[in-house]
Amino acid sequence: MPYSVEGKLVVAISSRALFDFEEENRVFEAEGEAAYIALQYGRLDVPARRGVAFPLVKKLLAFNTEGQSRVEVVVLSKNDPVSGLRVFRSAKQAGLAIERGVFTRGRNPYHYLESLKANLFLSANEHDVIGALQSKVPAARVYPESTQAASRHADEVRIAFDGDAVLFSDEAELIFQRDGLDAFTKHETTNALQPLPPGPLKPLLEALHRLQTEKNTPVKIRTALVTARSAPAHERAVRTLMEWKIAVDEAMFLGGLDKGEFLKAFEPDFYFDDQRGHVESARRHVAAGHVPFGVANIKKAS
Repeated sequence: MPYSVEGKLVVAISSRALFDFEEENRVFEAEGEAAYIALQYGRLDVPARRGVAFPLVKKLLAFNTEGQSRVEVVVLSKNDPVSGLRVFRSAKQAGLAIERGVFTRGRNPYHYLESLKANLFLSANEHDVIGALQSKVPAARVYPESTQAASRHADEVRIAFDGDAVLFSDEAELIFQRDGLDAFTKHETTNALQPLPPGPLKPLLEALHRLQTEKNTPVKIRTALVTARSAPAHERAVRTLMEWKIAVDEAMFLGGLDKGEFLKAFEPDFYFDDQRGHVESARRHVAAGHVPFGVANIKKAS
């Protein structure tokens, strides 16, 4: 029978998100593709350094046991197939059970996300991430320079999410950006019983929730909502999650406090936020990714 990823948590990841290929990428940018391919082939037996998302991937793959496969990780990369040899070899040397990959030699790889039924796409290329989000696939641009602290909780995967424009739509964020905090607070209080529309990473939270509720898994999942909302605007966020029948383990309503210090205390394996400033604060302490979605990013791009 053909192999199926149905019911699994499927993570598609670029080679630069999984491994630290920043030095090799600089060669590509300075000297071109031929020099890059020659360098990667010459380093075929040199294990690549671990990238920012490596610890998260390693932990997620630990959900797979001999009797049951719950997580599928697929390399989805703009690399050429020759360079892909080093990616697979480095994964094997690092003990990562990754068997599938798509290498597109410079072409946009996100077109294959639907075929993969991916619940998440992680890449260092913002254009590819935007393409994935436009295709309704949860995605984030990783910051290769982020701190990696995932080894602190070997038996637990910790993932933290911003709320508006990440788990939820940017409906409320639009009011805040346009009319200010008072208008935002009034709107959210008035609509406290009305669930927020879903944001780009809701499908990932749903997939994590399914995995979280499975019994007898070798690894556990702990999730957190880390948001700039504060009371009374917190209620709509909580009620929205209740409507979705998804429970997060921790919720931080910070009302403008710096998120980085709280993420440092929570120690997530990965944090997702739509605002670059919050990602910059977070990456000093934890692995972080930017979700280029919503009004805050449209404003910056204009």
